[in-house]
Amino acid sequence: MAQDPNDPGPPRAPRAPSGDPVQDRGVATQTRKRVARPPRFKVLLYNDDYTPMEFVVHLLERVFRKSPAEATELMLQIHRSGMGVAGVYVLEVAETKVATVHKMAEERGHPLRAGVEKE
Repeated sequence: MAQDPNDPGPPRAPRAPSGDPVQDRGVATQTRKRVARPPRFKVLLYNDDYTPMEFVVHLLERVFRKSPAEATELMLQIHRSGMGVAGVYVLEVAETKVATVHKMAEERGHPLRAGVEKE
């Protein structure tokens, strides 16, 4: 059988303008927006002349998850310089830690104070 010169032949799939077969697969991509990190806040412990050092070490171990060596070192820094950073957290966590410090100190009759400061 002779082929008709006016017959276009079998239908062909359309190609991307670039001709790249990978782009022909139609994979959709979406660009994600970067989410800004929430601001961080330091939890500060202030020195006083009445709170026992052992209590401060215990508090740093229990509330701020410090090792005994870290807690002792930080307690001495607070004692010598008047204050120290117990940890850095998002605002809600920092405020909760301060409230826990105040509650534990008050329950034991100690005047230990803590505060929050933007990093």
